[in-house]
Amino acid sequence: MNKIVIVSQKTRLQELKERFNTKEQAQFYVEHLGADFGDYLDEDRTYTETLTRVRDIAAKYARISLIDKTFVFQYIFGRDDIVICVGRDGLVVNTMKYLENTNPVIGVNPDAGRWDGVVLPFTADTLEAILPHVIRGEASKRAITFAHAITQNGQELYAANDLFIGPSSHISARYDISYQGRTEAQSSSGVIISTGLGQTGWFKSIIAQVKGSAEFLGMEEAGYTPLRWEDRALTFAVREPYPSVNSHAGIVMGRISGTETLVLRSNMAEKGVIFSDGIENDYIDFNSGTEVTVSVAEKQGMLVTG
Repeated sequence: MNKIVIVSQKTRLQELKERFNTKEQAQFYVEHLGADFGDYLDEDRTYTETLTRVRDIAAKYARISLIDKTFVFQYIFGRDDIVICVGRDGLVVNTMKYLENTNPVIGVNPDAGRWDGVVLPFTADTLEAILPHVIRGEASKRAITFAHAITQNGQELYAANDLFIGPSSHISARYDISYQGRTEAQSSSGVIISTGLGQTGWFKSIIAQVKGSAEFLGMEEAGYTPLRWEDRALTFAVREPYPSVNSHAGIVMGRISGTETLVLRSNMAEKGVIFSDGIENDYIDFNSGTEVTVSVAEKQGMLVTG
């Protein structure tokens, strides 16, 4: 084993202190708006205690590196590094994309009363028991399928939850979409491509809207079985496709399996973007002429489960 990398994230209090310079100024700001500053203090204290406990446990077994999530995209992980994410579910998701299949990821929930912890099966206490098994390669792991988007000039993004391709503001996206041998021009609010892990996030809201719309229109409700995290497939949905004299709405939902692809070519002069997992400031331009191909990624994430 190379080392243990602990990935942390700032609490709301830490972010406010960076913004207002002192805790007192942050408290004035929060309480002036009528919010409970004590909740910010409780969250910060619980998180800090958990992070300290995780560092102490990890230091018993290997040399450790502690990095904030904002530096993950430029950090060079070793092939044999064990990665421990201490924070919300999104921290695990956004860290996995920068790792190799060989890096096991341990998600630690720092505050089970505050965060659901879908991909955070461990606490600081249970970490003590599982870490030796991970080091010996004996722990159970679950594969996480990624989506892969690459443009014709080689720019690429991975997504553990979902990709968004469309406008950066409240305008219509214009593009040509190709899927399973069909191509059509579309005007919409953008396209969401979801992994199995992402089925419980943004894509879940799309399914809820489809079901609600079917009920309102008196249509028979179709059943939908979400993908599993490890399924080598993706699902996509076009948001609010607008049929007109020069745009169509025939390709609105589908599944991308195996070696299949979804291809979009931008017809937007400006404000077109491609981003993943809700990180809007890490994007690829999707403007006139840009063609992006979306497929199931070759690499996967490896989440430690027990």
